[in-house]
Amino acid sequence: MVGKSREQMKPGIEQLVTEIAERQGLNVTMSEQQQIVGELLNDMFGLGPIEPLLADETITDILVNGPDQVYVERHGRLELTNCKFRDNTHVTNVAQRIAAGVGRRVDESSPMVDARLADGSRVNVVLPPLAIHGASISIRKFSKCNITLHRIAQQGNMSAAMATALKLASTCHLNVIVSGGTGSGKTTLLNALSHFIDHGERTVTIEDAAELQLVQPHVVSLETRPENAEGLGAVTQRDLVRNALRMHPDRIILGETRGPEAFDVLQAMNTGHDGSMTTIHANTPRDGITRLESMVTMANGNLPLLSIRRQIASAVHMIVQIERIRTDARRHAPRYARDGTGGHGRRHDHHAGPVRLQIRRDCL
Repeated sequence: MVGKSREQMKPGIEQLVTEIAERQGLNVTMSEQQQIVGELLNDMFGLGPIEPLLADETITDILVNGPDQVYVERHGRLELTNCKFRDNTHVTNVAQRIAAGVGRRVDESSPMVDARLADGSRVNVVLPPLAIHGASISIRKFSKCNITLHRIAQQGNMSAAMATALKLASTCHLNVIVSGGTGSGKTTLLNALSHFIDHGERTVTIEDAAELQLVQPHVVSLETRPENAEGLGAVTQRDLVRNALRMHPDRIILGETRGPEAFDVLQAMNTGHDGSMTTIHANTPRDGITRLESMVTMANGNLPLLSIRRQIASAVHMIVQIERIRTDARRHAPRYARDGTGGHGRRHDHHAGPVRLQIRRDCL
């Protein structure tokens, strides 16, 4: 079995299933035998019972809550499926296989992990005893369709003026922050904005779990690393941002800013790396600025608040707010542009916006 692929193993598994059925006198049809073979191969080479869900392009999220409860999100709505695992050990084995695929581990000593699948789908795992009712696996599937601003506008989910404004922001090297809540589509929009980066530019991306799919030829993708069993060897986003500054980047794209790396991101934006982009969790653009202030304070608590606000005002050209609304759509609005007034005192440009757009969740 060592070194053999799924297709190489399939004939042997089919023969074995047929022999066992005949030996035990089981009344099993050919279609049922093929189903058994498929389930065995999924257990050996895939993600067990949820492997067919990964192949379903209508599903955007797969949520495993222990061995007996698997939900999916389809067209923006959660549905309970008939998929079940044998027991909690089965769920844990699948979770460990996912983590091992990207060089990470998840066990009792390290019961949480962020990872990704081969296709770029994002995975979060929480094992017992932290997950009380059994191991939890949350998968945000990577969209196989190439989402671009032009495609969104063609579908009528974005005005042509909005698409042009965002295209110009990326092309003209504006520093952009995409702000929004969990699952609102921040990374999808960041990917769409990255399409307008010139192919002659050197871009460095930094993420906890690599999700960004840039189409340019000159891209260096960096990924954080958790500490090992001895508590050593961790490489944080802040470490990678600092190192990226020494890699001669034209742009730095940080998948998500959520800690002291905010200070270094602002420094990069203020020191010749115009066109850098990142995302941040916030319900409004003003909340996003407040969060930036807090995260910069985490890195350097001695900085006066006025100095932090001046850095933000100097570094950030545009904040694009994206939100998920009750109708399972996503709404984006660029709220702020640099006008020299600084920080919370910025004026709204009533002539230019804010411009709003709506994007159906199933389109992302």
